[in-house]
Formats: sequence, structure tokens, C-alpha cells
Amino acid sequence: MKGKKLLAGVSALALCASIAAPTLASNSPNGNLTNPNQVYSVKGFTDYSQMVDRLKQIENNSQGRVALDVVGESNQGRDIYQARVGNGDKVILIESEIHGNEKTGTEAILNILQYLGSSNSPEAKQIREEVTLVALPKMNPDASELDRRGNDMSWAEVQAAFPQLADVGPTWNYYTSPNMQQRDYSQNPGFDVNRDFNPDLNYVPKAGDFPGNSSLPGWYITPESQTVRDVYKSLQAEFGKVDVFVDIHHQGQYYVEGTDDLVTMSLSADFVPDPNTPEGEKYAEYADTYNFDFSKQLNLAAYNALQSLGNNSPFNNITLYSQNLDLPGTALGSFGLNGSGTILFEVRGQSHSLGQKKKGQLVKAVETGLYGIINGVTDGSVNELDPDDYDNIPLTSYRPGI
Repeated sequence: MKGKKLLAGVSALALCASIAAPTLASNSPNGNLTNPNQVYSVKGFTDYSQMVDRLKQIENNSQGRVALDVVGESNQGRDIYQARVGNGDKVILIESEIHGNEKTGTEAILNILQYLGSSNSPEAKQIREEVTLVALPKMNPDASELDRRGNDMSWAEVQAAFPQLADVGPTWNYYTSPNMQQRDYSQNPGFDVNRDFNPDLNYVPKAGDFPGNSSLPGWYITPESQTVRDVYKSLQAEFGKVDVFVDIHHQGQYYVEGTDDLVTMSLSADFVPDPNTPEGEKYAEYADTYNFDFSKQLNLAAYNALQSLGNNSPFNNITLYSQNLDLPGTALGSFGLNGSGTILFEVRGQSHSLGQKKKGQLVKAVETGLYGIINGVTDGSVNELDPDDYDNIPLTSYRPGI
């Protein structure tokens, strides 16, 4: 394994996921790549009803520290839950399972809520005093129950909700294929919710903005994206801004650049061109709120936390996700333009390509990265990190040894 340097700063106590993964072997301690023709079990992950039960149990056992609320409904009528803990002025918003086949984030969030809600440790007390942590676990519950990327919603339902779209065709992110990541959407279509966001948080769909494309903002046509936007806006109204937004995803199975080591998780702060640069001129109205350096520092906090677990372990196999993106329709792109420090977690393997294999290891990686961010924000040490060190995080390769 190629050695990796711990970047100076915090030590600690999930976009566009790939459709196809390489089918190459590896000698990495992470294990070999999996058989793309195999159907993998996800029974080891928490399903929707189990999540609801556990959230209620966490709230009941928290002595009033954790507040659980229903903040919206999915298109199929499932409640979308918000869990909130802490009373600090620094706001951290975390969401998981915007794609329903990307499941480790929910497990990590539940574990963190359990700890912060029940522990009397000095660490937990300090976090609760300094931070307000708001979590939206399994925020796309219909997709999660179907174990697939897209939600469960037809274009006809969108048109019924927005009559001004009666004469336009579906959006570019509408899934109807009989074989999309080994899932059949032909009779049960849906949308990639993570392309349905817009930096204009008050945007109302206009027929001229359809069908759109990946480098244009989304429309808030899905109830799931509307719910997240409304939570974000309510936190803005309460606190003035949402300091940190973390979105937990999964990706294909890739390699740490220059090695044959499988990536455990990729990170990123980069979702739209900086509005203060010529490349980002179209986002100039957000130039005063966008803070790319803070997003880099937050990513470094997560990276350093994982590196601190020791050399020559899978938790060192952390890379940068693809950079120089222009994805304003993602939650990360939209909320970054609105002033939040943003962090993408891209965990190894979706359920169709890995199932619950490596679950414990991958959940630990997510938890460790999240605690790196939470603790760095809590004690302010994240602000001491050098944003330039972000560029020293290893890159991702799609073939071993390259």
C-alpha cells in the first residue's frame, strides 16, 4: 500500500454515483471486487420501519436531548424524519440515502445520535453545547424500500402537482429503464432526487427550464427535495445560516491513485465552479456567500480523522472524488452556493454491487469522518487547517496501479 501523510490539523475520536463498477481483482486489504452478476443481500441494513423504531427509542432514552420530528412526506406517503441534538450556534446538517441503494450513512447517523443523545462524556457535552446537529436519515424512504437510486414518482404525478408543466416532457434525470443499476424502472419510474435542487431556494418550476441537464439547476419537483430545502430554509431563518452540510453517498469500486488499493471512501468539497472565478461567473450572485476554503477544511477534518486510525489499514484508503464539477442541481452544489461548508462522502459500493459486505468497516469509516467534522467544528480546530492541503489528498483511479 502506498503510504499517505496525515495532514496537519484535526484529529478525531456521502452525488453522482457510478452506474457501473470495474470488474478487476485486487490484492488490497479491502478485498476483491465483487461479481456484477450476483444479487447481494441488504438485510443487514436498517430498513425504514426499523429506522423509525430506533429513532423513537433514541429520542425516548435521550432525556430530552434528541428531538424527533416529521418534516415531510415522500411521494408514496412515508414520513421523512428529522432528528436534532445540541443547542449550539454552529449548525451541522447531515442527510443520508438521497439514493436508496446507498445505505451506510443511515447506520452511522443512528449511531451518532445514540451517542450524543445518551452520553455524559466531556466530548458529548461539548458537542451539544457548541453545535446544533440536524440529521435527515433515509431522506428518500421510497427509494430505500425499493433498494434503488431513484424515488418512486411518475412524470404524470409531477404534471398534476405543477400544471404549468402540462406541455413539456420529463426531466433529464427521470428513470424509466428496465435495467438501471440492476433495477427495473419501466413499470415504476422515478427521479434522481439529487439532481432536483436549485440554489434559488424559492424557485418555482417554469416550463422553459425543462428538461434541463446536469450543469443546470434542478426544479424542486420531488417532495423529497422540497423537504430538504424546507429544512434548510428553516435553519437559515433560525440561525442565519447552515454552517455545514454533509451528504453521504456511495460510488463504484475504485482505486487509490498509483496503487492497487480499493478506495474505502472518497471526499469532495467541489461541486460548482467558484463564483469568484471566471469559470463560475454564472453563479456571481452567490460570490459573497460561497466559501470553498471552508469546505476544503471540513473535508480535511474528515480525512485526517480517518488517517489517524493507523497506517496500512483500509481506513487510509481515502481519496478525492472527481473535481472541477458543475452540478448546481445537487444538494451540495445548491447549499454550497448559499454559504454552507459542504462535504461529500462517497462510500465504496452500492447495494447492487456490494450489498452488505464490508458493512461494519464502511459504517465505521463514515462515522469516523463525521466525528472528524463534528469535533473540528465544535472546538474550532477545523479553522486552523490549511485549505491548500486538500489538494494533497490522493486522487481516485478507475484502474489499479495508475
